Amino acid sequence: MISWNVNGIRACMEKGFTDSFALLDADIFCLQETKCQEGQVALELPGYHQYWNYAKRKGYSGTAVFTKTEPLSVSYGIGIEEHDQEGRVITLEFPGFYFVTVYTPNAQDGLKRLDYRMKWEEDFLSYLKRLEEKKPIVFCGDLNVAHKEIDLKNPKSNRKNPGFTDEERACFSHLLENGFIDTFRYFYPDMADIYSWWSYRFHAREKNAGWRIDYFIVSESLSGNLVDAKIHNEIYGSDHCPVELILDLP
Repeated sequence: MISWNVNGIRACMEKGFTDSFALLDADIFCLQETKCQEGQVALELPGYHQYWNYAKRKGYSGTAVFTKTEPLSVSYGIGIEEHDQEGRVITLEFPGFYFVTVYTPNAQDGLKRLDYRMKWEEDFLSYLKRLEEKKPIVFCGDLNVAHKEIDLKNPKSNRKNPGFTDEERACFSHLLENGFIDTFRYFYPDMADIYSWWSYRFHAREKNAGWRIDYFIVSESLSGNLVDAKIHNEIYGSDHCPVELILDLP
């Protein structure tokens, strides 16, 4: 399984997206921040079923999932109108699990959207727990938070910045306390200097001054199915790189 914030699928397509897609050859491949409307992109991906969720606002947000196996059902959003205007969530139901891709709202400069972000965090966790009553969950995406100091290059100078506020980090801890696993840290608890996003400014990627804000999270009941988690920082095309989860599912 692959998750990638492409920061605009049309721009990413001009930077080798289809080559990267073919190389990664995922069973499930999902995108965040597609920044397109229906009909604006024609992606020919033979062998994949495609599902897109578009924001009402043009050129903003949006998610997509491409899967080799057709799901039992697909839903868009989390069933709360306040949250479902920006195309941020797609849920696929498979026989043994739910698969959710999410593009978590950014708290934004000056933390002007932090209060909304806190409401989102509460409602999204409630949504996951409702799903989990029926089947375990795999969810992934750009969660717009670096959880621990090890997850970003400059923790001290970013302490109160969007994506590294005490409030956002506490929400992530609360998520894990509610029965979920950060799969990358499950395998690599102490691995430092591994990131999934770098600012386009200040040559951040060249210097590897990044943040780990893209995740695969699973229900604790799937811990025995985990095989590996990877961050593909060798792949370009966006200010984020793809992240991967390998699961052994019956």
